[in-house]
Amino acid sequence: MKKFIVLKAFMALLVGFVSLGLLSCNDNDGPDIPPVKLQDVIGNYKGKLIISQGNNKNESIVGFAVKKDTIKFTDLPVKEIVKAVVKDPVKTEAALVALGKIKYNLNYTGAINTYYNAVELTFAPKTLELNIPMDGAIKKTIVTFAAKEKGFYVGQNYAMKFGLVAEKITVDGAVLTPYEMIKYDFPYCIKN
Repeated sequence: MKKFIVLKAFMALLVGFVSLGLLSCNDNDGPDIPPVKLQDVIGNYKGKLIISQGNNKNESIVGFAVKKDTIKFTDLPVKEIVKAVVKDPVKTEAALVALGKIKYNLNYTGAINTYYNAVELTFAPKTLELNIPMDGAIKKTIVTFAAKEKGFYVGQNYAMKFGLVAEKITVDGAVLTPYEMIKYDFPYCIKN
């Protein structure tokens, strides 16, 4: 009986060592991820945009094109910006219709981060100038954008993530006060 228990223990130990040995023979500890290149970022994207101001959040799907050093929006949502200037919901909608599609170019520089197999994007946002019609006059509005964090392009899933903040709005030369910052978060955008 004693020999049988020792034999069982020896077999269990042998099976354990063989299992560990087979696991350690696996050279491929993860999926093969091809390295990224700076030009991999270039293309057309579509993804989620979350615009938040205080406790208010709006989500939409937006599209944009990425060139060598610029992200080009052909229709940047500016409802929250116009609402901050106009205040009246009915006049805000009329102003948005009058403005039409808003084009905006966001400059960036890319650097390869090989450890994460991604391209880090450092932004240099330009101001956005809007001529908002209100009460028969045109309000010259300048929006100052900032990029608080770097953006990323991940080669494994062809996705981009970044964000912007509308830090300050100036209307006819005067800084808009009170004003709560508007955040533009692009948490997951996929290359078409």
